[in-house]
Amino acid sequence: MDNFFAHILVVDDDEGIRLLVKKYLEENNYLVTTADSAESAFEKTKILKFDLIILDIMMPGKSGLEFIEDNKTNLDTPIILLTAKGEANERILGLEVGADDYLPKPFEPKELVLRIKNILEKTLQSNLKRIIQFENIKIDLNKQIIFQNKNEFKINNTEKIILEKMINNPGKTFAREEIGKLISLNKERSIDVIITRLRKKIEIDPKNPKFLQTIRGAGYVLWIE
Repeated sequence: MDNFFAHILVVDDDEGIRLLVKKYLEENNYLVTTADSAESAFEKTKILKFDLIILDIMMPGKSGLEFIEDNKTNLDTPIILLTAKGEANERILGLEVGADDYLPKPFEPKELVLRIKNILEKTLQSNLKRIIQFENIKIDLNKQIIFQNKNEFKINNTEKIILEKMINNPGKTFAREEIGKLISLNKERSIDVIITRLRKKIEIDPKNPKFLQTIRGAGYVLWIE
């Protein structure tokens, strides 16, 4: 699973479309599960976690729209609707009830992949942690403030970029070169200065850091979990 971009559920009663979409997505490094009905899709969402659902509107039994209506309170997975050419009303209704995008049939597989990438990138951005609290520290990236006990420290945009990346990758060691690419800075000494400045805002004892640590010969890591 770790080698795939995302796990996608393809729901369509047309076996030819299911197989075509499955083959093309797998060629583009997606993990794909298929279902031939809304009822089957519901059962699979109960036991598997999907990053995105590709859902046909017109199917025997429950329609794609009914699937969304039935599951909108307990399913936060992005959905792309597959619609027939004349289903303009259904497309609008689908977006109203919670679908993220739609694609009329017949469609180009390349366009489907582009739409998937766009939605997954937006989802990733919306899922990024913006406020985090650990021990006596609270970091608010929205307000660009670090609260330490009763102290408040403003952080600039450069510090914000570094912290955002580290907060969303806790325990990962970032080489100076990698940090430099994030902030468009290639001077290692300048990066060290920025880290030192951040430690003064995060650490109780900046000279003996507990959270923002140096990994000798490798770079820096943020321990918050």
